[in-house]
Amino acid sequence: MCEMEKAPKDVDWHDLTGMTRWQTLHELTLPLPWLGLSWVLYASALWPLGLLASFMFFLCALRLNHEAIHNNLGLSRAGDSIVMHVLSGVMLGSNHADAYCHLKHHKHGLGPEDCEGKCAHMSAWQVLAYGPRFPVDLNRNAWASGSGYWRVRVLRDWACVAVFAAIMAGIGTRWALLHLGVMALGQCMTAFFAVWITHQGTIGSGLAGRSQRGPLARAAYLMFYHREHHLFPRVPVRRLPVLANRLDAAVPGYATARVPVVALWDRPRAARQ
Repeated sequence: MCEMEKAPKDVDWHDLTGMTRWQTLHELTLPLPWLGLSWVLYASALWPLGLLASFMFFLCALRLNHEAIHNNLGLSRAGDSIVMHVLSGVMLGSNHADAYCHLKHHKHGLGPEDCEGKCAHMSAWQVLAYGPRFPVDLNRNAWASGSGYWRVRVLRDWACVAVFAAIMAGIGTRWALLHLGVMALGQCMTAFFAVWITHQGTIGSGLAGRSQRGPLARAAYLMFYHREHHLFPRVPVRRLPVLANRLDAAVPGYATARVPVVALWDRPRAARQ
């Protein structure tokens, strides 16, 4: 395997790491409108549209959890952990298990010890079939390899899941049960949407990941600036477009080597040179 690219040393990025209180609040509340909309739609005659709202909620919740993993919310580590516990309950999965494996993903970069990134080696159909097993493997890896710190937090995550699921099942209405079902489906699709599409086709290229520009990147709440995130994980997602522009301008060949997530919806090459 070709060695993964490293962060360029001549690019300014430290000024992009700070978070104001309002920016922290914005990140913490980002998934809430989509969550509320999905519940309202599920309770109405337009309930099939709630699936799209739930998809957007799950995407925003992944972004929020991802920022907590990297301590990019402007909170203490205890605050980050609380965010992950709460999201674990609502999303029906252990986000501390995800966190443990995601940090290993950054350290080992699609290598043999990268439990999260192994699905990037699969075909699209293989990763879709593997999807339901993906969260199981992450939890098993975090439990087997993690310290007591991680085990305790994984247990707390699952306690949050049990409490939230019991409450929603007790409510028993269509909107509550649909939320549980769609979140379970979201967990099964995470390998595809959160890992595979941002890394597939880059193995052996040396690229840290794919990077999308243009309207699709904005529609995905900037989560498709994945190459930039791998190079500078301490830069919050909200500032990755600024970082990408600096890398394009300062690093020879960076822009031309970029591989988008979906080329059809990427910003034209002429506009980024």
